[in-house]
Amino acid sequence: MERIQKLLAHQGVASRRQVDLMLQQGRITVDGKPAKPGDQINGKEKIALDGKLLRMVNLESRPKLMMYHKPVGQVCTRADPEGRPDVFQNLPNLVQGRWVSIGRLDINTSGLILFTNHGELANRLMHPSYEIEREYAVRVHGAVNTDMLRQLSQGVELNDGMAKFDRIIDSGGEGTNHWYHVVLKEGKNREVRRLWESVGVEVSRLVRVRYHSFNLPKWLKPGKYRLFDDEVVKRLYNNLKLDYQHSAKSSHTRHRKR
Repeated sequence: MERIQKLLAHQGVASRRQVDLMLQQGRITVDGKPAKPGDQINGKEKIALDGKLLRMVNLESRPKLMMYHKPVGQVCTRADPEGRPDVFQNLPNLVQGRWVSIGRLDINTSGLILFTNHGELANRLMHPSYEIEREYAVRVHGAVNTDMLRQLSQGVELNDGMAKFDRIIDSGGEGTNHWYHVVLKEGKNREVRRLWESVGVEVSRLVRVRYHSFNLPKWLKPGKYRLFDDEVVKRLYNNLKLDYQHSAKSSHTRHRKR
């Protein structure tokens, strides 16, 4: 038996934190009854998300990692009420489980998104306590002075708490084509845009160029992806102090296929 958050994360449904939120919202049922955070299950139950039965798989699943270049105009949700194109439409199919996005980008932001089929890896790369760096290239419209940069580095009170840039690098340009590279270690909603707006500066273009140690290569065109090989994934697991062998075996080998 395993906690429902852990089992569903290993199945690639979502990260543990996202599964926990789904449970609190009453979106997950086990054998027809609403499930609660901390419930113990073995994967043989009839588990449904939003009324749709989830397929528990029994194939061995090695952790997978993929980089995707998100273009402007795509959303990072699977079920957009407005029917806009989403990032998942361009991803390769998995034999089992599904892709979990490691962080999101808003519809007007382009750049690097990482995807994995293992919720535990996604959680480790997203949770603020692990302080994973995200780097963005930002084109700003408006005059920027030293006081503004100091304020953005020291911290700004947003409506959901304090936020700041850990590094700000002036990348040059003039007038409406001035670029900065900024680094931060959390992923609040529209955080980069809101930080610049707090000092009266408009962001006219925003591109995520790095997440952790993964840089967006110039050859990876918008709408395209790159799958990493097992050695890259193993090194990442080692860097994050995660057990790759345990994740590769996971609980998949103990679940029967429906």
